[in-house]
Amino acid sequence: MLLSIKDLEVEFPTRRGVIRAAKGVSLQVAPGEILGLVGESGAGKSTIGSAIIDLLEPPGRVAGGEIIFEGQSIRGKTEDEMRRIRGDRIGMIFQDPQTSLNPLLTVGEQLVETIQKTLGIREREAKARAVELLEQVGISEAEARLKAYPHQFSGGMRQRVVIALALAGDPDLIIADEPTTALDVSIQAQILDLIKRLCKERNAGCIIVTHDIGVIAEIADRVCVMYRGEVVETGDVAQVLGAPRHEYTKSLIAAVPRPDKRLHRFASVDYIEGGAAEAKRIDIRTHWLGEGERPESSGTPAVEVEALNLSFALTKAILPKNRKRLQAVKDANFAIAPGESFGLVGESGSGKSTVARMIAGLYTPDSGAIRINGVDVTGTRRDARITAARRALQMIFQDPYSSLNGRMRVQDIVAEPMRFFKLTTSEAETRRIVGDLLDHVGLGAAAAKRYPHEFSGGQRQRISIARALASRPRILICDEPTSALDVSVQATILNLLRDLQEELGLTMLFISHDLPVIRQMCDRVAVMRHGEICEIAPTEQLFEAPGHEYTRSLLSLMPRADMLQAV
Repeated sequence: MLLSIKDLEVEFPTRRGVIRAAKGVSLQVAPGEILGLVGESGAGKSTIGSAIIDLLEPPGRVAGGEIIFEGQSIRGKTEDEMRRIRGDRIGMIFQDPQTSLNPLLTVGEQLVETIQKTLGIREREAKARAVELLEQVGISEAEARLKAYPHQFSGGMRQRVVIALALAGDPDLIIADEPTTALDVSIQAQILDLIKRLCKERNAGCIIVTHDIGVIAEIADRVCVMYRGEVVETGDVAQVLGAPRHEYTKSLIAAVPRPDKRLHRFASVDYIEGGAAEAKRIDIRTHWLGEGERPESSGTPAVEVEALNLSFALTKAILPKNRKRLQAVKDANFAIAPGESFGLVGESGSGKSTVARMIAGLYTPDSGAIRINGVDVTGTRRDARITAARRALQMIFQDPYSSLNGRMRVQDIVAEPMRFFKLTTSEAETRRIVGDLLDHVGLGAAAAKRYPHEFSGGQRQRISIARALASRPRILICDEPTSALDVSVQATILNLLRDLQEELGLTMLFISHDLPVIRQMCDRVAVMRHGEICEIAPTEQLFEAPGHEYTRSLLSLMPRADMLQAV
């Protein structure tokens, strides 16, 4: 057996007592086998991976049990001994690529250094290996991108760099913590194929931690379901997903978005105890959110994009002929009707988020026009009409942790737009509205006194939604709002967004690499590739009869639904 864990206990001492993150966990991974580890946020999945390689966040500790790797116990080894095991024999793919990469070093410098340390080869050979790894994980122009810094990559491309780093030392065991969280279906399929091929060719084992049941169905041989630090069900993938025995497993699978048909609402995980409070309903006729300016119903699009272009510098040089630029968006055209939910899909790096950031005013286009409720907001100029139009649009970002100021209390985070736009007359009114907004997103007014780090990922995303609502917007841009959330929390957040849209008449631009989610949430969909829009169609028409070859290719890569149909 490659890895054997017996009765593992992991504890986190706190001022309020000891939190048991893993309770008697036992599992095994054979050479060449892929084990899927699934469960809710906080179930202990990532804790198991961190415990194996002795990288638990202080004051976390392994309080009991055995961790046997390749016939030897690795529990209690010194830091120097574990450093030789990490990277060389056990590779770790971390969940957050932004914190896994050094922002001060180029991607090439980080890859070459890792390869040289793990394989002991010369710099020239390490550079060639780095180019090969980047190509394997689907990064085009790999040699040129070695000179780029992490911030010059999209979220999905940074994740691919992290995977390349984990594979650099040809490890015997790969621990992949949400390895495809930020990746679209095509790159996800490529990464999963790469992991499967590596396990087969090198007889390497793999533990894949994920909230994506579709990923488990595609790649894993066996699956282990965790709930509150305990293993509640283990077995072959077909058996566990097709005929689950435990009530929690049944409830978890029921919350997976269906790729084959559209439903009115997502199923909630009823088994969860002590979950988020039920979001309160909004009567738009009497609620504060219904006050303020509303666009006239004149048939004017809520958002209109015309011939939008933007490029980024890859290589800067004095001579123009030596400069290299990446055309991120090329001649993008679309219009979103008031109250419509418009989806934007495509590969990582296709330009989806770049378009969203230009509409939100975070990027300035090289050319083209952006109109919000008929007002041209292109460029950096500001006047009263443009400010009012901009206030009507807010954005919910992909990563709720990095988009919230960790030094501010929730009440100040949510109140900031109200103070900036002077929407309230007193601090007492501001505090009352903040509490009301937190009630409406299902957190409760008491959450106002706490800080972002005290909340789970799904709760932080609710805070982001409350902040976005605080300026009384009529348009929401949702940039991968649930990509880092497990399926049950995702279902709750998506139901919340749908309810808010119905109650407030919101227009939504919904960006996601998750095609089943797009099918459930959107009225129309635009498909992007290499910065260009290649197809726009009503959602059901696009899924049932796609017109473009690239769209057909994307749809063919959607997660399998056949294993889940029995649930």
